[in-house]
Amino acid sequence: MANPELTPNKGSDKIEHKLILQSGTAWNKQPYEAYSKGKPLISVMRMSLPPDSELPWHTHAMPNTAYVLSGQLTIEDMNTGATYRVNAGEAINETVNSAHRGYTSEQGAELVIFYAGVESQELSEPLPGEKPEYHA
Repeated sequence: MANPELTPNKGSDKIEHKLILQSGTAWNKQPYEAYSKGKPLISVMRMSLPPDSELPWHTHAMPNTAYVLSGQLTIEDMNTGATYRVNAGEAINETVNSAHRGYTSEQGAELVIFYAGVESQELSEPLPGEKPEYHA
């Protein structure tokens, strides 16, 4: 029997798809040089950020992509001050080993984040004096 979640809606015989993001660079044009060495570990996280909030400054040691389910998120680069805004239905590749943070406006944001790391690798590293981005 077919999985009902994969069966097209009644009245529709067409499966639709849309490539949201495909890139070998982060939002700020930083190229992804290579994946981390070790046993691959893919992690997927759902994150909710309330309105008018900000994440602490942090880095990621592996490529990762955030998809915005709802709301709006602005990413800020610590060194340059450059910002990039991503809205519901859009995705953003985050930087690797480069300090940044995300913040919301009056909307808040709901994200799904995909991390391409290796076993025992932390998904996020806070900068000295900063709180962790999230707790395990």
